[in-house]
Amino acid sequence: MANMSLEKIKMPEQAPDVRNKNFKEVSLGYTEEMAIEEAQRCLNCKHKPCVSGCPVNVRIPEFIAEVAKGDFMAAYKVITSTNALPAVCGRVCPQETQCEGKCTRGIKAGCEAVRGMKGEAVAIGRLERFVADWYMKNCDELPEKPASNGKKVAVIGSGPSALACAGDLAKQGYEVTMFEAFHKAGGVLVYGIPEFRLPKAIVQKEIDKLTALGVKIMTNMVIGKVLSIDEIIDDMGFDAVFVGTGAGLPSFMGIPGEALVGVYSANEYLTRINLMKAYLPEYDTPIRNSKAVAVVGGGNVAMDAARCAKRMGAEHVYIVYRRSEKEMPARLEEVHHAKEEGIEFHLLENPVQILNDGNGQVCGIECLKMELGEPDASGRRSPIPIEGSNYVLDVDTVIMSLGTSPNPLIRSTTKGLETNRKGCLVVNEETNQTTREGVYAGGDAVTGAATVILAMGAGKKAAAAIDEYLKNK
Repeated sequence: MANMSLEKIKMPEQAPDVRNKNFKEVSLGYTEEMAIEEAQRCLNCKHKPCVSGCPVNVRIPEFIAEVAKGDFMAAYKVITSTNALPAVCGRVCPQETQCEGKCTRGIKAGCEAVRGMKGEAVAIGRLERFVADWYMKNCDELPEKPASNGKKVAVIGSGPSALACAGDLAKQGYEVTMFEAFHKAGGVLVYGIPEFRLPKAIVQKEIDKLTALGVKIMTNMVIGKVLSIDEIIDDMGFDAVFVGTGAGLPSFMGIPGEALVGVYSANEYLTRINLMKAYLPEYDTPIRNSKAVAVVGGGNVAMDAARCAKRMGAEHVYIVYRRSEKEMPARLEEVHHAKEEGIEFHLLENPVQILNDGNGQVCGIECLKMELGEPDASGRRSPIPIEGSNYVLDVDTVIMSLGTSPNPLIRSTTKGLETNRKGCLVVNEETNQTTREGVYAGGDAVTGAATVILAMGAGKKAAAAIDEYLKNK
């Protein structure tokens, strides 16, 4: 029987004043009973609008119907027919703007039983996570390696787009080798997203599936330095290349004091904590012992950095953002969790300089108050400075979270790769082929910083195009 409740089943969580002192996962997941009850809220709409909101076209009503019946294995098979990383996507995808954003239950209930009242969307992401976690807990089978078709494909990077591309190609018998710059595979999933949002054991299980399919992973391979794409093709005999190197080059404001000790990019700060395990006492990873931290920016990465800083022992952590909360690009859930954990929001404020204590160390950040004017090109209202409103926020650490762009290394060492003014690789939108034959690209290296699921969609599209290209070569 359908569950006509207007509200989602709430997700159990660690208490805020407990979780802000540890790196254990915040959200604890649904029980089987919760999952079945939530799944029964799905109306199984004829036109399936939720599917159109998913970049990898997960057959959402079909898997939810299986959950509602209690057949979690069948649900897992439905999800993984199009999505290779359900445990990841169920945790970090912005469902509210994608699948759940198109859910009939959330837009307007089209059924007399709910009397046209607006309610909450079905918790698609939570259900996807539940199914993936159930499978990991109850099944330990790894996929079998398919027979080789004799073709070799190089995948540069090991983040979401690279993982999706490598997985799809390996299943079709291609001999895939991944080249990862860091010492551990996983890309932004391991260096960027904190343990309390995405446990690294989950990422490792997904990578284990790839190696079972025959994917070789070569770490500490900075392509453009250790090897060039030309050498990969001409000397190592790879038939095609996929570039999924992400967008790891941080942006700064260009204000005085950014070179002081105590100023980090969010990328560096999060990498030290997540990949290099600075939060564990048995690791000697250097990181600042901060008492007061200002995080400049308002996206998901800014929330991650702020929440990490709190867990690392900072007494005060401030989000400094030049627009209002309404304009923040961060997910509502991330903002909500940050507030619960004691992060202090300084909105409509913009840094103008970082202050020097006289010994090259950060001792404060000078901010200028702002007001909102007319919308800019992005559709968000432009911040306008209020003259004479300067004040100083006493901090010993500043983390810049202002967005990232692709690292220029590959484009600067590879002939025939065209880029746009932002340094992103130019590709054919239908195939994700770059301006060089046999070289494809996807994810943040093409779009600039975006979402995990969009990167995966690009990786899958490129895999299909590479398959077509090599079959006809």
